[in-house]
Amino acid sequence: MQRFHLGFSQNPNLMMDSSSSPLSLQTQKSPFQNLPEESSPKQTKKSLLSSLMGTNNNTSSTLRTPSFEEDNYFVTLLKSSEKKALQDLKKTLLEVTNEKNSPNGEVSMWGIPLLGGDDRADVILLKFLRARDFRVNEALNMITKCLAWRKEFNADAIVEEDLSQFKELEGVIAYMEGYDKEGHPVCYNAYGLFRDKDMYERIFGDEEKLKKFLRWRVQVLERGIRLLHFKPGGVNSLIQVTDLKDMPKRELRVASNHILSLFQDNYPEMVARKVLILLSKS
Repeated sequence: MQRFHLGFSQNPNLMMDSSSSPLSLQTQKSPFQNLPEESSPKQTKKSLLSSLMGTNNNTSSTLRTPSFEEDNYFVTLLKSSEKKALQDLKKTLLEVTNEKNSPNGEVSMWGIPLLGGDDRADVILLKFLRARDFRVNEALNMITKCLAWRKEFNADAIVEEDLSQFKELEGVIAYMEGYDKEGHPVCYNAYGLFRDKDMYERIFGDEEKLKKFLRWRVQVLERGIRLLHFKPGGVNSLIQVTDLKDMPKRELRVASNHILSLFQDNYPEMVARKVLILLSKS
């Protein structure tokens, strides 16, 4: 994955992991809009995010990045080999479903039957194929494992699940808010709160607490997934912004590895662009 380092005159740096859509956040919903100005004598998160949103003319020239065209998921525009892979995946998935005597309607993700024959199913199947470079057997294996995980995790109902014990984390640690100019929902992450040892112990103190946190973090992501179109030419992925300031990397290593593994295995091609925000101490 190509990584871009965009410098600012006041030492903050923005690192972008880019996989497709160019980023240009809208101005109406900055997660840092209430940050006190005195928190930094030079450039605050607020001014940094304003720069990202294109509202600061002084820095807009430094924020130009190469344009990446997001997959539009039109089957007619696929290469012949990719079309064949998609058809082979559908055929093989149907065979596996019939072998297990499972109704086709049960083979679904995000409320979309994968064997329903509509273009929404094609969008999902193509995500798994692209994640495995159009290797049909590997994509099929990934899908079957994901279906099993979603059933075991009860992921389809997790948005409605009462996880009020994490209320203090809502709007602070991970949350969905706003869209970029292309309509991608934006997910914000900021784990600096966990530098507080009492907070860390309360959330990650043991394996059972970690499991509950993972359920909450999946709930946040599933809320974002519900905002996607799942249709050719539509908005089919998220923007993910992560503030790394004060993040206790060593302490969060276990939780981060769990989250990363879970998301990579079960949410392929769901992030159009990752943005990492680093504010220096100077």
